[in-house]
Amino acid sequence: MTSSLPERAGRRCHNLLNPLHSAHYFAPDLGRELAAVGIEDPSAAYFAVRAAAMGEVGAGVVTATFFNFRYERVAEHVPAVWETAAPAVVLAARERVVDASLRRLLGEELIGAKEVAEAAELALRATEACVRIARPLYAAHADLPVPATPHLALWHAATLLREHRGDGHLAVLLDAGLDPVEALVSHTATGKGMSPKWVLATRGWTRDDWDAASERLRERGLLDGAGELTAAGVSLRKEIEAATDRLDLAPYEHLGATGVERLTELATGLVTTMLAAGAFPAGMVGKG
Repeated sequence: MTSSLPERAGRRCHNLLNPLHSAHYFAPDLGRELAAVGIEDPSAAYFAVRAAAMGEVGAGVVTATFFNFRYERVAEHVPAVWETAAPAVVLAARERVVDASLRRLLGEELIGAKEVAEAAELALRATEACVRIARPLYAAHADLPVPATPHLALWHAATLLREHRGDGHLAVLLDAGLDPVEALVSHTATGKGMSPKWVLATRGWTRDDWDAASERLRERGLLDGAGELTAAGVSLRKEIEAATDRLDLAPYEHLGATGVERLTELATGLVTTMLAAGAFPAGMVGKG
């Protein structure tokens, strides 16, 4: 599909919408609200809030759709978490988390500003061109109702766009011949992925898993002895992003160049405010 948009315009827009979706995973509100419904373990809370739209799924479905978690880590919490709180209960708690965290990070004045309503309208318009086929996490969230308030509607739209791109990205990683740990190692080597320390603490993989994946990438000529991407590795990661862009083009083409530019501008202002308010933990991204 040939794009009428400026190069990487859709990716830039996505990269600014994604923090609007993901900030709630790191909010103190998540632990409070999930503990209130009986889910106290942080990993269980994450798996529950992200998977709840799919219903009472098991560890296999969560591992398949989340991609970069070790199955055994997922199975520690899923499906047992649904015995503690049903998906509908988790979804209601998640909405309270998102509401509280966005109000704190953006402030009440900005939450009620016309710019948030405009961003929500534009992002929802973009989702009209998303497709459910072969995109399970997107499809599950697309079946949920759009919240009535603008800041929650914006979060919902950002979630749809994030999971739509993410589902397509997994297909590209498989086509590139990267398993979950290889994908993590190569992404970290770009300097834009999660730090090894953060990956190992949250995804269930061990240092041995990381080192073995690094060795496989070296054998393919994608990683050098110092753990940096080779020219071939840089090229592969660029093609992965370009292929993901192609699979995720429809929402942004539907919105059009002017709409994408405006949504990117609005999201830039919102995310800048969120980052200044400490939306994400330090040290999460990087090679170290």
